[in-house]
Amino acid sequence: MSGATAQLQEFCRIVQGGRHGLSGNDFVPEGYPAYGAGGINGFLSTYEFDEPAVILSAIGARCGKCFYAEGKWTSLANTQLIFPDRDRADPKFLWYQLNDETRWHRSGTGQPFIKPADVKSHRVFLPPLPEQRRIAAILDKADALRAKRRAALAKLDELTQSIFLDMFGDPATNPKGWPIRSIEDVATIVSGATPRTDVAEYWDGDVNWVTPKELSGLEGIYLDATERRITEAGLQSCAASVLPAGSVLFSSRAPIGHTAICTVPMATNQGFKSFVPKHEVLDPHFLLFWLRLRKSYLEGLGTGATFKEVSKAVVARIALGVPPIDVQKSFAEIVRRLEQLRRTQHAARSESDAVFASLQHRAFEGAL
Repeated sequence: MSGATAQLQEFCRIVQGGRHGLSGNDFVPEGYPAYGAGGINGFLSTYEFDEPAVILSAIGARCGKCFYAEGKWTSLANTQLIFPDRDRADPKFLWYQLNDETRWHRSGTGQPFIKPADVKSHRVFLPPLPEQRRIAAILDKADALRAKRRAALAKLDELTQSIFLDMFGDPATNPKGWPIRSIEDVATIVSGATPRTDVAEYWDGDVNWVTPKELSGLEGIYLDATERRITEAGLQSCAASVLPAGSVLFSSRAPIGHTAICTVPMATNQGFKSFVPKHEVLDPHFLLFWLRLRKSYLEGLGTGATFKEVSKAVVARIALGVPPIDVQKSFAEIVRRLEQLRRTQHAARSESDAVFASLQHRAFEGAL
């Protein structure tokens, strides 16, 4: 970092968040945003501040994440509030600089946190105010481009679900009267299993092995490869089945309800109930979006509040209206084309993210 720098306490008022003891119990459907360690957690009928600030998540795995608040808003616990002197610092410029989890010193082990003293002594790049505003304006434009890319991807999700509903109707009510079939009539249900992780000969093999975590960060509906591979000996040790390409994965443990179509043979851990469609009557694309639209219903069938596992007995209770296979395949072709478009949009989003990161780095090194 080159150029003028200053500690936050030299030009900011720093306040502990959540001083009024408000929580989710006080939320209302509409009102003033309430910022906690995860951002806007809900809304309140009263506000605490009416000025811009940087809100620092001060406790937890994501401590160091920052949020920008302006207008009327309220703070919740586990936050530090940073109010810059606007004669010396532009609030948006400061937020862009501080919103970097890697720059903050964390204390604690099991539950990391950022000490108030470390917030006060934290040093930042502080060029003249006109320069701050110029940099913030550039980053605003770059960030707006990123937001458009994210919005385009979200619209693709909405479009695919809308096409499903138009072609097949709401799976909850089956308004088109498709014949009702048990899931076991149209697909083979496969449970996952996990070999011992401390046996080296079970791992670094040829078969993709997937966990629910990998589905939570998946872009799109296709899973092409996994982080780990399992050996034949590993499969045999826990009697794990290998799912053929075209199987539908459904995570029955946290994160619950994520779905994907595997494009290569895969084995899963015990966090899955997977479905191998009988292709003469069921297309995997139809099943995947049926599961997504019925996710809340499937969660409600769980045996516990955490829905740790969808048991075989529960899966057996799933019944679905099954349209003719040629209609399902027409839908599948539309989905494939939209997924190609998604890949293009995702690449564009990744490029805009890289541009933003480069601009941000240059800005706070005094090189923008």
